[in-house]
Amino acid sequence: MPLQLKFDIPARPALGRGDFYVTQSNAVALGLVDTWPNWPNGKLVLVGPHGSGKSHLAHVWCADSDGRMVAACDLADADVPVLADAPVCVEDVEQIAGDAEAEEALFHLHNLVLANGHSMLLTATRPPSAWAIRLPDLASRMAGTTVAKMAPPDDILLSAVLAKLFADRQIVPMADVIPYLVRWMPRSFEAAGAVVAHLDTEALGTPKGVTRALARKALADLEFREETASD
Repeated sequence: MPLQLKFDIPARPALGRGDFYVTQSNAVALGLVDTWPNWPNGKLVLVGPHGSGKSHLAHVWCADSDGRMVAACDLADADVPVLADAPVCVEDVEQIAGDAEAEEALFHLHNLVLANGHSMLLTATRPPSAWAIRLPDLASRMAGTTVAKMAPPDDILLSAVLAKLFADRQIVPMADVIPYLVRWMPRSFEAAGAVVAHLDTEALGTPKGVTRALARKALADLEFREETASD
């Protein structure tokens, strides 16, 4: 068999509106995001676990609003007045809790964006009450922000996420792989990302590609289920 080489080319996720799969798990959050530009007080917090689609939905909103995106941890070095000249999305806000410079920058960005008549979207894994923000004025402004929650995935959404993750890596699994994974893997988007990444590596050089047997082994390798468990 010819030697197959694996090049470390990162997957390029599709982040357009058409790639965002809507089910009961995320329909309410999407509906609230889509009420822009009529958000109460011009701002919204999008909350959900890692890999739940927050960043995808944030990219959709930025495309619709011609907005800018910035990681909260980069705010201390950002040009706040320039960012505030347009709608802005700040990602992973709870990560700056206790960082005085970043908290101060977010406080000024918040005030400038709204004063300029633009909107602000913020993403986090937890609601503002759990962020442990130390700057009182910032904490009070965040506490008064409407929250849109991304719920844990149902079977339909988890299936769609797995299909998207495989497609992002240009992998076409066997037809029974995704139903099998949905049945046995943890109900989380982080687990879906880990499984697909592991299968991408494990399938290299195998003549049948990603099969149910390989998926079963991947779950065992990742300790997501016992390797000897019956199907």
